[in-house]
Amino acid sequence: MKKEFTVYGITIENISIIFGAFLIIWGLMVTLISDSQSFTSLIPTLLGIPITILSIFAKKYTNKKKILMHFVVLLGIFVFLGGLDIFRGLFNGNIFSNSWADSSKIMMLVLGFLFTILCVKSFIFNKKNTKENKNI
Repeated sequence: MKKEFTVYGITIENISIIFGAFLIIWGLMVTLISDSQSFTSLIPTLLGIPITILSIFAKKYTNKKKILMHFVVLLGIFVFLGGLDIFRGLFNGNIFSNSWADSSKIMMLVLGFLFTILCVKSFIFNKKNTKENKNI
């Protein structure tokens, strides 16, 4: 049995680093391209920074990996929850009145959900792996 959860050979810590870096770049690019004067356009960046940092620390400090990755998935859930705001515009009938903001919300909704699912699968894998190692 595999010792570590991977997706296409990429560990969850590396997926987290990629996800966090993507959020950072996305928030900065949307802010610059849209010439946004709103601080809220940087929300993906503000969530991506701690995800990236904590994921790097999880790789470096393996003895603290479990707690660090729990914080990472919590931030991933916040990304998903932030994306749920797209439904407010949908119900108010003004969806895509600000295409950049709504695009960011959809991105956060979809990727935050997928990232959270991967993290949960990783936790389940590690829990099963730990139980099997104790039984040996």
